[in-house]
Amino acid sequence: MPKFNQTSLKKYIREIPDYPKKGILFYDVTTLFSDPTAFRKTCSVLTNFLKTQKITKIVGIESRGFILGAVLAYNLHCGFVPVRKKGKLPYKTLSCDYKLEYGEATLEIHRDAIKKGDRVVIADDLLATGGTAKAAGELVTKLGGKIVNFCFLIELDFLRGRDKLKENKIISLLHYQS
Repeated sequence: MPKFNQTSLKKYIREIPDYPKKGILFYDVTTLFSDPTAFRKTCSVLTNFLKTQKITKIVGIESRGFILGAVLAYNLHCGFVPVRKKGKLPYKTLSCDYKLEYGEATLEIHRDAIKKGDRVVIADDLLATGGTAKAAGELVTKLGGKIVNFCFLIELDFLRGRDKLKENKIISLLHYQS
């Protein structure tokens, strides 16, 4: 994991209690994205960590993973692939059902988005229970891609989402213990 001062970036994360439902503390990364210095630092640290890994595709998970993933794909000179909620992609899709910390959902990817042998990083803003990231990983693997890394801006360590991804390398810039 690249070294940097977590405190310098954590101050840009807005914490919203009881969103999207009572008992959930939501970590809003849009405040970090809106600050040019903090956003540039975040993308630079992640890009530097990934740049030697011969990535061919970045998969961004809807929706904040699109922002992070697209910038990483641009910086690393590789393709960007969106993984979206059910019914949002216009072409033939592969889908995977999964559980969230507060419900259930389905992710989809275009069937032709990942080729056999693609070296893939899966990017999202936050790793919580790991269900969303695991589902995205299953989609990539079913299409023949090799997951090189999972890449997150924030990891909620106390929810142990990393345990669901234990066979993979994981990059998380900011860690929250509770």
